[in-house]
Amino acid sequence: MKTELKEKNILIIGLGVVGGSYAIALKNAGYKHVFAVNRSRGAIEKAIAAGIIEDGSTRLEDFAARADIAVIAVYPTGAEDCARTLGAVMKRGALVTDVLGIKRYYSQKIAAHLPEYLDYVPAHPMAGREKRGLDYASGDVLKGANFIITPLERSSREGMKTIETLALDMGFGKVRTLSPEEHDKVIAYTSQLPHALAVALINSDEENSSTGDFIGDSFRDLTRIAQINADLWQELFIGNRENLLEAIDCFADQLKKIRSAVEKKDEESLRAMFEKSSARRFALIKNERK
Repeated sequence: MKTELKEKNILIIGLGVVGGSYAIALKNAGYKHVFAVNRSRGAIEKAIAAGIIEDGSTRLEDFAARADIAVIAVYPTGAEDCARTLGAVMKRGALVTDVLGIKRYYSQKIAAHLPEYLDYVPAHPMAGREKRGLDYASGDVLKGANFIITPLERSSREGMKTIETLALDMGFGKVRTLSPEEHDKVIAYTSQLPHALAVALINSDEENSSTGDFIGDSFRDLTRIAQINADLWQELFIGNRENLLEAIDCFADQLKKIRSAVEKKDEESLRAMFEKSSARRFALIKNERK
């Protein structure tokens, strides 16, 4: 299967950081026919010149009919238009996947435009960078990162296995399977909440202060993701609104407990919270490495 898979026509729709990194990683893994569609012709020409893709276009119709596998790697609100074209043009038995960071709502929208003779296996590569565009794409972005498959009832076992093989070939570490609903709930906590906290932390400082003269590694690590792709992340936050609001409320409750303990000079409560967080962090990392 693996040798045969590397001969298939793979179409990447969107040459941003993730889509571009997919193209690079697939070529590095020996996939012979990687194509791309992108709004900017400049990115297409740059990718062809660099040997990242075999060919490309600014029009999805130019390559959709040839694709055995199509990867939707655009912003969530643009995914439905891509699916509409793919559903009208792709050949019977072809496979569609995506890289969207939220699943329940958009997977349903995409699936509605794909006829049953097309396989559809939603997925979420837990990889990316704060900056945008092909210039920041790299196969290294994907190495060792987590990869989540979020199948629908219509997703075939063969299609899921194909997406898992692609993920492992591109260098991802763990491949996990979750329902779209489970995915969106856990991602609200593990991905979206940290971004919200980083933004809030950066914006809570006085804008004209000389904070930069006094930062250390902890501040640097906590705020790295505050340099955020605003267009993408506002879509992700609002698209997963209910789950994110619940995660923010739970965090706010914990922060209130810390504030109360500090206000009351409650050393015992602070120590208990610190010890609990240390133990939970240790267990989390230990489990991640298994």
